[in-house]
Amino acid sequence: MPANIVAIADAVTAELNGTVFSQPFVAQRSYVPTYDLQSMNDLKVTVVPKALSNVALDRSRDSYEYLIDVAVQKKTTAQPDSVDPLMLLVEEIADHLRAQPLASFPGARCMNVENSPVFAPDHLQELRQFTSVLTLTFRLWR
Repeated sequence: MPANIVAIADAVTAELNGTVFSQPFVAQRSYVPTYDLQSMNDLKVTVVPKALSNVALDRSRDSYEYLIDVAVQKKTTAQPDSVDPLMLLVEEIADHLRAQPLASFPGARCMNVENSPVFAPDHLQELRQFTSVLTLTFRLWR
């Protein structure tokens, strides 16, 4: 059995791949989401385990918070008609993961979604690549 943070990241990946969004993609879990710029013509959605913290609830139980990043990346222009659909996809992913329990790990609940900044302006300007990272906070009691 993998570490809980890995199991949650796998469950997020499976949830994304099992859902129909406005744009098709295949999410992948990775530790280092680095891609060759030429491959960025295709939409990339990458799930990365990020952080873990815990707080004691009582002598026998702790509350764990697992942070999972979901990166949405694609080579594009800086024009609104190119970026707007990607912004919509990021919002769809955030809304879905916040509202739905993970089918393969229902004990971990998404308590918070952060998307700040909503995209990386330097990637868009310098690389002509849209990059947006959602940070999801999942809570698990054990």
